[in-house]
Amino acid sequence: MATTHSNTAERGLRPHWNRLAERLQRLIGDPLLCLMARVGIASVFFLSGRTKVEGLLTITPSTYELFQSEYALPLVPPHLAAHLATYAEHLFPILLVLGLCTRLSALALLAMTTVIEVFVYPDAWPTHLTWAGLLLLLIARGGGAWSLDRALRLR
Repeated sequence: MATTHSNTAERGLRPHWNRLAERLQRLIGDPLLCLMARVGIASVFFLSGRTKVEGLLTITPSTYELFQSEYALPLVPPHLAAHLATYAEHLFPILLVLGLCTRLSALALLAMTTVIEVFVYPDAWPTHLTWAGLLLLLIARGGGAWSLDRALRLR
Protein backbone atom coordinates (compact mmCIF):
# COMPACT_ATOMS: atom_id res chain seq x y z
CA MET A 1 0.00 0.00 0.00
CA ALA A 2 2.85 2.44 0.84
CA THR A 3 4.42 1.86 -2.58
CA THR A 4 1.21 2.84 -4.37
CA HIS A 5 0.91 6.01 -2.30
CA SER A 6 4.56 6.89 -2.99
CA ASN A 7 4.11 6.42 -6.75
CA THR A 8 0.99 8.57 -6.68
CA ALA A 9 2.88 11.32 -4.81
CA GLU A 10 5.73 11.21 -7.33
CA ARG A 11 3.37 11.41 -10.28
CA GLY A 12 1.57 14.25 -8.56
CA LEU A 13 4.75 16.21 -7.75
CA ARG A 14 6.52 15.79 -11.09
CA PRO A 15 4.04 17.83 -13.17
CA HIS A 16 4.04 20.62 -10.56
CA TRP A 17 7.82 20.70 -10.49
CA ASN A 18 8.03 20.71 -14.29
CA ARG A 19 5.54 23.60 -14.52
CA LEU A 20 7.58 25.55 -11.96
CA ALA A 21 10.77 24.88 -13.93
CA GLU A 22 9.10 26.09 -17.15
CA ARG A 23 7.91 29.28 -15.42
CA LEU A 24 11.40 29.96 -14.08
CA GLN A 25 12.88 29.39 -17.52
CA ARG A 26 10.43 31.86 -19.08
CA LEU A 27 10.96 34.37 -16.25
CA ILE A 28 14.76 34.29 -16.37
CA GLY A 29 15.12 33.42 -20.05
CA ASP A 30 18.09 33.74 -22.36
CA PRO A 31 18.08 37.55 -22.66
CA LEU A 32 18.58 38.06 -18.91
CA LEU A 33 20.98 35.12 -18.64
CA CYS A 34 23.19 36.44 -21.44
CA LEU A 35 23.08 40.00 -20.11
CA MET A 36 24.11 38.88 -16.62
CA ALA A 37 26.92 36.73 -18.04
CA ARG A 38 28.16 39.64 -20.18
CA VAL A 39 28.12 42.19 -17.36
CA GLY A 40 29.44 39.76 -14.75
CA ILE A 41 32.50 38.57 -16.63
CA ALA A 42 33.14 42.02 -18.12
CA SER A 43 33.38 43.50 -14.63
CA VAL A 44 36.04 40.97 -13.60
CA PHE A 45 38.33 41.83 -16.51
CA PHE A 46 37.59 45.57 -16.64
CA LEU A 47 38.33 46.05 -12.93
CA SER A 48 41.55 44.09 -13.34
CA GLY A 49 42.50 46.33 -16.24
CA ARG A 50 41.82 49.45 -14.18
CA THR A 51 44.43 48.33 -11.61
CA LYS A 52 47.08 48.44 -14.32
CA VAL A 53 46.62 52.07 -15.36
CA GLU A 54 46.60 55.62 -14.09
CA GLY A 55 44.14 58.02 -15.66
CA LEU A 56 42.63 56.85 -18.91
CA LEU A 57 45.22 54.34 -20.17
CA THR A 58 48.65 55.25 -18.82
CA ILE A 59 50.20 51.96 -17.76
CA THR A 60 51.76 52.14 -14.30
CA PRO A 61 55.39 51.25 -13.57
CA SER A 62 54.16 48.53 -11.21
CA THR A 63 52.32 46.90 -14.12
CA TYR A 64 55.54 46.64 -16.10
CA GLU A 65 57.25 45.16 -13.03
CA LEU A 66 54.49 42.55 -12.64
CA PHE A 67 54.83 41.48 -16.27
CA GLN A 68 58.61 41.17 -15.83
CA SER A 69 58.37 39.02 -12.71
CA GLU A 70 55.08 37.46 -11.60
CA TYR A 71 53.26 37.52 -14.97
CA ALA A 72 56.31 36.62 -17.10
CA LEU A 73 55.13 34.82 -20.23
CA PRO A 74 57.19 32.73 -22.62
CA LEU A 75 57.69 34.17 -26.11
CA VAL A 76 56.07 37.55 -25.33
CA PRO A 77 58.27 40.41 -24.11
CA PRO A 78 57.00 41.82 -20.78
CA HIS A 79 56.55 45.35 -22.14
CA LEU A 80 54.38 44.10 -25.01
CA ALA A 81 52.44 41.69 -22.77
CA ALA A 82 51.65 44.52 -20.33
CA HIS A 83 50.19 46.64 -23.13
CA LEU A 84 48.26 43.81 -24.78
CA ALA A 85 46.73 42.59 -21.52
CA THR A 86 45.85 46.09 -20.33
CA TYR A 87 44.18 47.11 -23.58
CA ALA A 88 42.37 43.77 -23.86
CA GLU A 89 41.05 44.10 -20.30
CA HIS A 90 39.53 47.43 -21.26
CA LEU A 91 38.32 46.87 -24.82
CA PHE A 92 36.72 43.42 -24.65
CA PRO A 93 34.72 44.04 -21.45
CA ILE A 94 33.28 47.24 -22.92
CA LEU A 95 32.27 45.33 -26.04
CA LEU A 96 30.70 42.60 -23.87
CA VAL A 97 28.61 45.07 -21.87
CA LEU A 98 27.36 46.58 -25.12
CA GLY A 99 26.79 43.13 -26.57
CA LEU A 100 28.86 44.08 -29.61
CA CYS A 101 31.11 41.42 -31.16
CA THR A 102 30.18 39.30 -28.16
CA ARG A 103 31.51 35.97 -29.42
CA LEU A 104 34.84 37.45 -30.53
CA SER A 105 35.25 39.35 -27.25
CA ALA A 106 34.39 36.30 -25.15
CA LEU A 107 36.80 34.17 -27.20
CA ALA A 108 39.60 36.71 -26.67
CA LEU A 109 38.97 36.77 -22.90
CA LEU A 110 38.81 32.96 -22.83
CA ALA A 111 42.23 32.88 -24.52
CA MET A 112 43.49 35.34 -21.91
CA THR A 113 42.02 33.19 -19.13
CA THR A 114 43.79 30.13 -20.56
CA VAL A 115 47.13 31.96 -20.63
CA ILE A 116 46.63 33.14 -17.05
CA GLU A 117 45.73 29.60 -15.93
CA VAL A 118 48.58 27.85 -17.73
CA PHE A 119 51.44 30.33 -17.27
CA VAL A 120 50.63 32.63 -14.35
CA TYR A 121 48.29 31.16 -11.72
CA PRO A 122 47.77 27.42 -12.33
CA ASP A 123 46.43 26.90 -8.82
CA ALA A 124 43.57 29.35 -9.41
CA TRP A 125 41.70 26.91 -11.64
CA PRO A 126 38.40 27.15 -9.68
CA THR A 127 38.24 30.88 -10.42
CA HIS A 128 39.33 30.42 -14.01
CA LEU A 129 36.82 27.63 -14.52
CA THR A 130 34.07 30.02 -13.39
CA TRP A 131 35.26 32.64 -15.88
CA ALA A 132 35.49 30.02 -18.63
CA GLY A 133 31.92 28.87 -17.94
CA LEU A 134 30.52 32.37 -18.46
CA LEU A 135 32.69 32.98 -21.51
CA LEU A 136 31.76 29.65 -23.11
CA LEU A 137 28.07 30.48 -22.62
CA LEU A 138 28.60 33.74 -24.50
CA ILE A 139 30.63 32.07 -27.24
CA ALA A 140 27.88 29.49 -27.72
CA ARG A 141 24.82 31.75 -27.44
CA GLY A 142 26.15 35.15 -28.37
CA GLY A 143 25.04 38.37 -26.69
CA GLY A 144 21.37 37.48 -26.46
CA ALA A 145 18.29 39.45 -27.40
CA TRP A 146 19.37 42.48 -25.37
CA SER A 147 22.58 43.18 -27.28
CA LEU A 148 23.86 45.36 -30.10
CA ASP A 149 24.77 42.17 -31.94
CA ARG A 150 21.07 41.31 -32.13
CA ALA A 151 20.05 44.86 -33.03
CA LEU A 152 22.65 44.92 -35.83
CA ARG A 153 21.84 41.31 -36.81
CA LEU A 154 25.44 40.20 -36.20
CA ARG A 155 26.14 36.58 -35.46
